[in-house]
Amino acid sequence: MANEMEKLYQARLARYTTAMRNEKPDMVPIRPFVAEFTAKYAGYTCQEVTHDYEKAFDAACKCAAAFDWDAVVGNMVYVWTGLTQAIGLKYYAVPGVDISPDTGFQYREPPPDRAFMRADEYDALIEDPTGFLLNVWLPRVSTDVVPIGAPATLRNNLSFLKGGMAMLNYFFGFGGQNQRLRTECGTVSAIAGILKAPMDILADKLRGYLGLINDLMEQPEKVLAACEALMPHLTWVALSGADPAKEVPITIWMHRGCVPFVSREHFDRIYWPTLKPIIEEIWSKGHQVLFYAEGSWDAHLGAFAELPEKSIIYHVDRGDIFNAHKALGGKFCLSGGIPNAMLAYNSPNEVRACVKKVIEGVARDGGYIMDASAIVQDDARVENMRAMTEAAREYGQY
Repeated sequence: MANEMEKLYQARLARYTTAMRNEKPDMVPIRPFVAEFTAKYAGYTCQEVTHDYEKAFDAACKCAAAFDWDAVVGNMVYVWTGLTQAIGLKYYAVPGVDISPDTGFQYREPPPDRAFMRADEYDALIEDPTGFLLNVWLPRVSTDVVPIGAPATLRNNLSFLKGGMAMLNYFFGFGGQNQRLRTECGTVSAIAGILKAPMDILADKLRGYLGLINDLMEQPEKVLAACEALMPHLTWVALSGADPAKEVPITIWMHRGCVPFVSREHFDRIYWPTLKPIIEEIWSKGHQVLFYAEGSWDAHLGAFAELPEKSIIYHVDRGDIFNAHKALGGKFCLSGGIPNAMLAYNSPNEVRACVKKVIEGVARDGGYIMDASAIVQDDARVENMRAMTEAAREYGQY
């Protein structure tokens, strides 16, 4: 049994990596980024898999064993709220505590006047990014950490102790989870490492989206300098968690750096010049990057085509996968293109027809990975996920 499972794993790994290199495997690989859907399938609430990562691991394995998928993420419900509560983070809403137990965790962005970084603090961030995050940002985002110069408290000290222990416990758990996926399910762990664009860091965690938009209009040079200061740190973080075997990609979660969230000018002048060199540096070390392009990035396909051949896998969410294939298919593997709304509300036959259309349109020469357009939450119907899987196997043979 163990030998058969290992053979299955090796076949799936070869299929997955061949497609990611924009080549033709034996069949189209299937790699759904399933998050709260795993809870639904395994019989857990959103609260359970968000607050107990062992249940989240178990749910991911149950799905991997039940569906003919080549690769999954060990836990796509990636925020473990036991960790966020140990640190006392203010910007996550916890299922069953702040929101309904049947709702996935939520990010709470502060209004501009209470942003975690003020508009006049760019110079401090630029001079010492890690020092700013530790000394200024962390006390603002944590309920327990006291500002520099304030008297230390028991809760301040415990937040570092509890947070450090929780982080080590959770992150080290992924090694065993990846092995479990391999030995119990014959399934590949889809990604390793994490990256965000410098400007997305500013928008997501420091200034907030509205604060960043104001800064892009009022002090764009400061925004550019801050992005440049963050570049080496984000590159290091990405490479520190990368796959040593250089088989599976580092993932960049792309949020609000595209038109219409920012102007084409700001993309061309700030977003792309401070992201492109990071991708090139990562590729020079032999690692691909999965561009998880949340929303529609169709306006920027020409910029992405500047990257070295095979350096990225381009994931299509709200964009047009057929246009993406025309623009990028000659250089990069594509993934996604099956709308999440269809998986939630349409019939299995409609899902099958969509899968067939996508495979025929973009996968004839290889270089395509079957996936939903975005992370699959608990609104997806089980019968539709089965239909997507079965149709991919039926129509995706080479």
